Amino acid sequence: MPKVLVLTGGGDCPGLNAVIRGVVKRAAKERNWEVYGSIEAFNGILNEPQEIIKLTKKRTAGIHVKGGTILKTTNKSNPLQYPQTMPDGSIQFIDKTDELAKKLNQWEFDAVINIGGDGSQRISKALFEKGIPVIGVPKTIDNDLSATDMTFGFHTAVQTATDSFDKLVTTAESHHRVMIMEVMGRDAGWIALHTAIAGGAEICLIPEIPYDIKKLVKRIDLRYKGGKGFVNIVIAEGAKPKQGDITATAGEKGSEHVRLGGVAFKLSKQLKEAGCKAEIRETVLGHVQRGGTPTAFDRVLASLFGVKAFEMVLTKQFGQMVAFRNNSITQVSLDEATRENNYVNRDSYLIKAARGLGISFGA
Repeated sequence: MPKVLVLTGGGDCPGLNAVIRGVVKRAAKERNWEVYGSIEAFNGILNEPQEIIKLTKKRTAGIHVKGGTILKTTNKSNPLQYPQTMPDGSIQFIDKTDELAKKLNQWEFDAVINIGGDGSQRISKALFEKGIPVIGVPKTIDNDLSATDMTFGFHTAVQTATDSFDKLVTTAESHHRVMIMEVMGRDAGWIALHTAIAGGAEICLIPEIPYDIKKLVKRIDLRYKGGKGFVNIVIAEGAKPKQGDITATAGEKGSEHVRLGGVAFKLSKQLKEAGCKAEIRETVLGHVQRGGTPTAFDRVLASLFGVKAFEMVLTKQFGQMVAFRNNSITQVSLDEATRENNYVNRDSYLIKAARGLGISFGA
């Protein structure tokens, strides 16, 4: 029987299980296909003994409503830069794609469906160039893949952030405080921008528009004119001042990524040092944006991606990634999918509309 391998890599997000279920249910209609899953992305193939499980309709029944991924995931085992512990205890990153391709061929999979973000799809591209029949499925709460209009997980992350922001508005108003809420997004400001518009923020700070702290203080002072007022600020974890860098620390051992976070506290300190007299409180949402039940939109989009991915297997459209474009499910080459990231265009209508709503970007 022909068989397909499914895996989830990078950060988790709501909707991953819906993709897995979509692949399995669509494959079941062909009757002669078997679907397998690799635990913790490609670790399931690379590790000894291998961790490969058979994905049946029974095992995947009802999982589309659950957050996370039943296949687990990792962002520390990129086969293009695989962490190798040296005799002296140091970490070196090596290319293990040749070894990975060899093991995939030994398993005789007829196709590999790789669900993940930009890093995962670069792995897909590298494996395809080595002869592995790969199809990519885009996933990220950051919405920073340019080859697809939207990724599943983003909608749920924005809804989670907006629900939290709504709660902060009432406490800010009650105490006449400045509330700063930090959201995820790495180098893209999509979550922050959508949350700011949905929640009615006074200030939104995103990586694409470095902020001027003096302009922020002036804006806050205007809100407090007359003695009473309150301000709610949404800030993306990758935001930075015009004179300064992003707030980041070294990643955990074995990870090639820097760790973002803490910018809300940095902004609070900057505001106080610049003369802001209001009481300021900070809230960092962190990983709550990655978890929980996916919204109906994300369940639908993820399910459509899963079905489409398997149909691309049937038609042997390898070296491609599923995409959502112009309200249709289509596909693009992995070359196009990994060419550039999707960042907020400061001249876009979304930014202009936000300014029209009175939102300041501190620029």
